[in-house]
Amino acid sequence: MRKTIIIIVGVIIPVGLILLIYTGYNVLFEANVNESITPYTLYIDEETTIGQVYAKFIEDEVLLTPEGFLLLANKKGLVTPKPGHYIIKGGQSSNSIVNTLMAGFQEPVTIQFNSAHDLEDLAGQLSKQVMVDSLSLLAALKTERKGWEGEAIYGAYLPDTYEVYWNASAEEITEKIYENTLKFWSSAHLQKAARLGLSAAEVSTLASIVMKESSKMDDRPIVARLYLNRLAKGMSLQADPTVIYALKRMNPEMEVRRVLKKDLLLDHPYNTYKIKGLPPGPICVPERAALLAVLNAPYHDYIYMCANPDKPGHHAFARNYTGHLINQRKWTAYLNRRRIYR
Repeated sequence: MRKTIIIIVGVIIPVGLILLIYTGYNVLFEANVNESITPYTLYIDEETTIGQVYAKFIEDEVLLTPEGFLLLANKKGLVTPKPGHYIIKGGQSSNSIVNTLMAGFQEPVTIQFNSAHDLEDLAGQLSKQVMVDSLSLLAALKTERKGWEGEAIYGAYLPDTYEVYWNASAEEITEKIYENTLKFWSSAHLQKAARLGLSAAEVSTLASIVMKESSKMDDRPIVARLYLNRLAKGMSLQADPTVIYALKRMNPEMEVRRVLKKDLLLDHPYNTYKIKGLPPGPICVPERAALLAVLNAPYHDYIYMCANPDKPGHHAFARNYTGHLINQRKWTAYLNRRRIYR
């Protein structure tokens, strides 16, 4: 009897061990991801521990069989995964996930911006899409860029869609945007700018004014040519958006919906009613469409414009001051009817 028991135990224990090993192998090395939630996005910063990742996996039911995952990670010495943006895919095993987090095999993220009021605004927009903070991004954005020195710096960053690593440094991100700006300024675009008598930075400055002057794509090229006509004649641009920019630089909290006569007397380098030519730099980060509106501005002989109340968002254009006064009175009456006095 005892011999029989020994034989039975001798058979059962090895079989049990084999079953346990086989089960453990399946848990750790076979597909162990819940297909219904894939692809699963995981963001890991510098302070995230593998324990926190595991807790998140449990909460989101990522693993079909979570047992053994943390043990495996600990066995491999994974305490703090490498920061980054990870995509957990169907068919991955626990071992594969652990190896991915250890090696830092992350996926790039897509970031984008269409425009920005200033570098602070741009840094804020970017920081919401990557790991690095806005202050670090702002410092990197303020780095002097060749061709866009000083106040022209806004034009060094072309609004576009970019692919970067989520944990990329502020310097890497801003350098990538700057390099894309340089690519935009191909020899063909530089030649167009030269024919207008402008540098790439000056086109950026004018484009920012055009962009703030009009939000309508069909209106912008006409506005751009009007400003180019004024520059060619040696006239002041007399662009209201530059006056608004000057006022808000002095008082960021000021709300300006209407430019007053007294504002036109403002002694400021961005008041284009008092200075000749272009201001020192862009009044916002100009978008691609605005740059192209300047570079491809159609020829006409308008030199005056005023907001058009009959076509909201567009302008009424004039070739002489008499025609401009008619348009201006119409716009002023429109504002007064709506009691817009500032």
